[in-house]
Amino acid sequence: MTSKEILAQLEKMGSPSIKKVYLKHGAVEPFFGVKVGDMKTIVKQVKQNHALAMELYDSGNSDAMYLAGLISSPKEMSKKDLQHWMKNAKWYMHSEYTVAWTAAESSHARELAMEWIASDKELVATAGWSTYASYIQITPNDALDKKEIQTLIKQIEKGIAKAPNRVRYAMNAFLIMVGTQLEDLHATAKEVAKKIGVVEVEMGGTSCAVPDALSYIEKTVSKSGFGKKKKTAKC
Repeated sequence: MTSKEILAQLEKMGSPSIKKVYLKHGAVEPFFGVKVGDMKTIVKQVKQNHALAMELYDSGNSDAMYLAGLISSPKEMSKKDLQHWMKNAKWYMHSEYTVAWTAAESSHARELAMEWIASDKELVATAGWSTYASYIQITPNDALDKKEIQTLIKQIEKGIAKAPNRVRYAMNAFLIMVGTQLEDLHATAKEVAKKIGVVEVEMGGTSCAVPDALSYIEKTVSKSGFGKKKKTAKC
C-alpha cells in the first residue's frame, strides 16, 4: 500500500463521534477520527515499513501520523529522524505515544529522553518522560541506569506541582512505571507518590482520570509482582 492509498482508507474509517472526542483531548486538524483498533488492520497489512512511516508522518494528517508510529522501524530511525518527528508532533497522542514508543525502541532512547525532559516545551517534555518510561518497560533492569532514574524521581518530587499540564501526566506515569518495574526503587517511588498525592491534570472536559500513583503501584505489585518486560513499547 502507498501512503496515498492509506490516507484514503483512513478517511473511510473516520468517525465524526471519534473525531469529536479527539478534539476535546486536543487533537489538531487535519484528521478523520479513526479508532486505533481500526488502524491496526492496516498495520497487519504493511507491518514495519520505515519509508512508509516517514511519508505518513510527513502528511500532516494526525491519524496518519499516529499510524506512522505503529508501523515505524525504530532501529532504522536516525536521531535526526526522531528529532524531526518531535518537532512536528501536533498533540500528546503524537508526543507521548507515536514519538515516545518509536524513540524508546531506537538506539537513541536515553539520549533523546533526557534531552527532551529538559525542554521547557510541553509536548517535548512529555515525549521525554514517556520515552524513558517506555524504555524502562522494554529494557532489562540490569541495563538501566538506576542512579539516573532515581535523580528523575527526585525531579518529579520537586517539580511536578509546577509542571505544564501533560507533563504532570507523563511524570505521574513515569513514577508508576518505576514503582511497578524496579524492585530496588519501588520504595522510593512509593515515597514520592505519597508526597505528591493525586496529580491534577486537565483532561479536556472528558471523564478520563489520572491514576493515583501510590495506590496503582501498590495494587499492581501486590496482584502481579514486579512487571514483566515487554518486547515492544508499542500497543
